[in-house]
Amino acid sequence: MVAALVLFMVVNWADRSILGLAAQPMMADLDLTPEQFGFLGSAFFFLFSISGIVVGFLANRISSRWLLFALVCVWSLTQLPIVFTSSLAVVLISRIVLGAAEGPSNGLATHAAYTWFPPEKRGLPTSFITSGSSIAKFVMAPVMTFVIVGFGWRAAFLTLAVLGAVWCVLWLAIGREGPYRAAKTPDEAVETTGERKVPLHRILLSGSFIGAVLGTFPQYALITVVMTWLPSYFETALGFSAVQAGTFFGLPSLGAMIAMIGGSYVTDRVLTRGGTARVARGVVAGAALVIGGALIVVLTMLDSPYVVLGMFVLGYGISMCSMPLMYAVVGSLAPTRQRAGVLGVFLALQNSAGIVAPAVAGALISSAPDEATGYGTVFLLCGAIVVVGGLVLTVLVNPERDTRRINA
Repeated sequence: MVAALVLFMVVNWADRSILGLAAQPMMADLDLTPEQFGFLGSAFFFLFSISGIVVGFLANRISSRWLLFALVCVWSLTQLPIVFTSSLAVVLISRIVLGAAEGPSNGLATHAAYTWFPPEKRGLPTSFITSGSSIAKFVMAPVMTFVIVGFGWRAAFLTLAVLGAVWCVLWLAIGREGPYRAAKTPDEAVETTGERKVPLHRILLSGSFIGAVLGTFPQYALITVVMTWLPSYFETALGFSAVQAGTFFGLPSLGAMIAMIGGSYVTDRVLTRGGTARVARGVVAGAALVIGGALIVVLTMLDSPYVVLGMFVLGYGISMCSMPLMYAVVGSLAPTRQRAGVLGVFLALQNSAGIVAPAVAGALISSAPDEATGYGTVFLLCGAIVVVGGLVLTVLVNPERDTRRINA
């Protein structure tokens, strides 16, 4: 089941990342400026957060099996209009609809995985699922790049539509919920888990929830900038070829996958041996953001393309370690019956960074005296706010304290 959900996230992030991989030929073909293309990247997130909240609460009542299937069907269908058009308006509408269908994906996949694991063992499967984004970039990105170079950028969108359809067939065959799924009625929930429904505001106003949002919001801004602009940065600012840029696009995500799985494995071991979530998840996640963000700030002051690439892989990878740890923290705050909705709210707030970040990045690149300077400003700003987010997260996140307060 975890493997199927990882593949779900691979398709999800391949759909998101294709815009960045196809950026140069799309801008040339559709006659777009960096500012217009940045707006196109942000359009994906216009309905992303709203749908994440709505579907997250639906998942409290409807099986995640059918919700996940329906979402991927929509993903595939929204790719097709782009294949057959040269209109910016069609691309814009397709990306908005795709964003609405992908908004609930991370929360639903995490919720579905949690039905198979007890709370103290959820960090590692969460890291695997979160690593689907990394697999999409370092496995799918080179494949999509060769498709774009060999057959044109529209062929890449068609490939993704087919990939989504294949996943739907696989999911119908094996998808189901596990033994830790939510109870169907309040009485059953109390009988089987000892959990009662708690007021939602207690969870959303807890220090851990607020700290998780404020800490990961800057990191998600960085993720969306990377998704939209990193291949173009490699190609136009660092001087790599289109094939090199598409291939190197996955390297930061490879570093992220190693850091996320390794960090989650270690913190899960610490928790099963009696360690505190305050340290194992809060302090570790905060430190990862501070160190990773600082490395990204430093790389903007370097000149060698390969040194910059190596520093980016290291900084981005370390900072991404925070993401699955915060999903586990937020998931632990909510009773089982309310977990999908709370995760939906958390991810909606976090992902709203995508509404702003790609467009702001495009505006900074357009207004700079040259593209290299513009990209330097973008990543300097991203790294700095990630550091600030890490400091805030470290101070606020304390799962044991907040769980006691929520259930008091």
